[in-house]
Amino acid sequence: MCAYKVIIIDDEPPAREVIKHFLRGHEDFELLGEAENGFDGLKLIQAHQPDLIFLDIQMPKLTGFELLELIDQPPAIIFSTAYDQYALKAFELHAADYLLKPYNNERFEEGLAKARTLIGKATPSLAAEALVQEYLQEPTHRIVVKDGTKIDIIPAEEIIRIAAQDDYSEIITAKSKHLKKQTMKHLEQVLDPKKFVRVHRSSIIQVSQIAKIDKYGKETHLALLKNGDEVVVSATGYAKLKELLGW
Repeated sequence: MCAYKVIIIDDEPPAREVIKHFLRGHEDFELLGEAENGFDGLKLIQAHQPDLIFLDIQMPKLTGFELLELIDQPPAIIFSTAYDQYALKAFELHAADYLLKPYNNERFEEGLAKARTLIGKATPSLAAEALVQEYLQEPTHRIVVKDGTKIDIIPAEEIIRIAAQDDYSEIITAKSKHLKKQTMKHLEQVLDPKKFVRVHRSSIIQVSQIAKIDKYGKETHLALLKNGDEVVVSATGYAKLKELLGW
C-alpha cells in the first residue's frame, strides 16, 4: 500500500515541527513538503496533490479559508490552530479534525485516525464555501481569485458589482473583471450587508456605486451605476435597498 501524501501549511516553525515529530513512525503517511504561508502552500498542493493537509487558519498572505477557496477538490484537512472561535461542532462535517494548539500526541493520533477514514472518499465540492459561511466572524474585506497560476486579491471596496456567470461569479471593479468559481449565495453572505446588496438572483451591487434607480417594469427597477452599468433590481432586491437606505 502506498503511503498517504501529506503537506503541512503553518506560518509558525514550532507548530510545523510538532506535526513532523508526531508523524514520525507512521509509515502510512509521507510528508512531501511544508509551507509557511498560503501562497507557497497552494503551490505545494498543485505540485503534489496531497491526500492530507495540516492547515493553520490565521496566516499571512492567505488565510487557511482563502486557500481552500482556491482548491477545486480539497483533500482531507486537519485544521491546526490556536483560535478556538472556529471550533464549532458543524466544522467536523467537512474537516477530518480540528486540533487546538497546543495539543498532545494522543489528540494528534485521534486526528490521524479520522483522516484515514476520509482519505479516498469524495470531498464535498462546497466544503470550503460552507466552512466560510459557518465560521465567518466578520464580513470579509477582500476576495481572493485564482487565474491559472496567478492569484489576485481584490479589496472589497473596489468591487462595483458581481454578476452570475453559469458556475462562476464575475467580480467587476473599475479596472478589471475577474471570474471566481463560487456561488452568488456565498459572496452575498461573506460581503458586508451594509455595503453590498443582492438586488437580483444574478446581481450583487455595492450600494455606494448606485447613481440612480428608475422604474423598469411592473415589479422591477433598473439601477444605473456610477460606471455606467445598468442592473435589473427585482422586487425583493428593491425592498432590501429601501430598508438599508431608509427610503
